[in-house]
Amino acid sequence: MWTRNKTTLYRYRPTAGEPSGPPVLFVYALINKPYIFDLRPGNSLVEHLLAHGHDIYMLDWGRFGWEDRDTTLDELVGDHLPRAVARMLRRSDADAYTLFGYCMGGTMAVAHAALRPEGLAGLVTLTTPVDFTHAGIHRVWTDPRHLDAEAVAAGLGNIPGTLIGFGNKMLRPGANFVDVYDAFAEIVLSGRDLTSWRAMNQWVNDGVAFPGAAFVQWVRDLYQLNRLMRGEWEIGGRRVEPAAIEAPLLNVAAAKDHIVPPAMARPLNEMVSSADATYIEIPAGHVGVLAGSGARDRLWPAVTDWLAARAA
Repeated sequence: MWTRNKTTLYRYRPTAGEPSGPPVLFVYALINKPYIFDLRPGNSLVEHLLAHGHDIYMLDWGRFGWEDRDTTLDELVGDHLPRAVARMLRRSDADAYTLFGYCMGGTMAVAHAALRPEGLAGLVTLTTPVDFTHAGIHRVWTDPRHLDAEAVAAGLGNIPGTLIGFGNKMLRPGANFVDVYDAFAEIVLSGRDLTSWRAMNQWVNDGVAFPGAAFVQWVRDLYQLNRLMRGEWEIGGRRVEPAAIEAPLLNVAAAKDHIVPPAMARPLNEMVSSADATYIEIPAGHVGVLAGSGARDRLWPAVTDWLAARAA
């Protein structure tokens, strides 16, 4: 319903009568694709929220090409995201909205909420990194002694999605290169339906190139210098101050998350000024918390209950 360069805003209309509460905007990372929110029928947070009467929008950053190598976080977070919010509010005839950010998309959502808190009715962050001193192996790999982000971006232009995906898989090589195919073989031999496995496997391997300039900012400013936590991160020349966020916050971490350990996400509750700030930790992994077999019993009802209570 709206595009700017590669960025596209999609709308899902509620399936249960008139919209309930403010519209909800999903923001995902610059890697992989946001359809993890709407993976397949029966395994879709979007479908679940629509059935509860919510008006849902999803921001898709698109597939970056060579011509996008100079695209920065300043442009995406400081320009594309606010324009998408404005278009969503006009289309929904609303003056308030809820922002839902997942992983890196959550960090970008936090930045937007801090820079433009007006109209924000609620902020939901899922496995969202804010304190990068607790980044685990990623902290080692992105150490400036081992990674010169500017040199990598200068050489590659954009960072290939396959390279980023391989790096994430190497955090748990046994699970990603052995266990996943053990599960495949078990499903085949048992005669069970492969639809769920295939959908997840397709998404995991559907990587998106990371614009070189944005990659440099992400690695340098956050992983290497931890500027968000130190109150020094800037987008478009403006300092990102989470204390400006006064809207209700639901901050969800995954206890078994090897990409964003809970210690990376938990500090957000202390950084915002929200009088209504909730932190929950779900016994799941980074992706399983949203789209795993237990998501519909844990995360999904937690989100709908939280939204319903604030809408009331």
